Amino acid sequence: MNNKITKQKIEEYYNITNKALLIAKKAVSEKKSKEAKEIFLMVEAYLSDSIYFQKNKNYVLAYGALNYAHGWLDAGARLKIYHVK
Repeated sequence: MNNKITKQKIEEYYNITNKALLIAKKAVSEKKSKEAKEIFLMVEAYLSDSIYFQKNKNYVLAYGALNYAHGWLDAGARLKIYHVK
């Protein structure tokens, strides 16, 4: 069932991304707080979009929004905006 987007898969990825956001918020570089704030706003917006799409049973868009959210977090980590593993 790895080729289907299910409600359970969306919930799982939502939880992973939300947890990663909380970790990143605690690991912000002092010199990069402005950039971190911008990234976190985008991540939160995409997480909100995902919830909206899931409530409307549009699982493809919900999953896509989660991927964008996590992508923003990954970009911030690569740019050393916050220091995470």
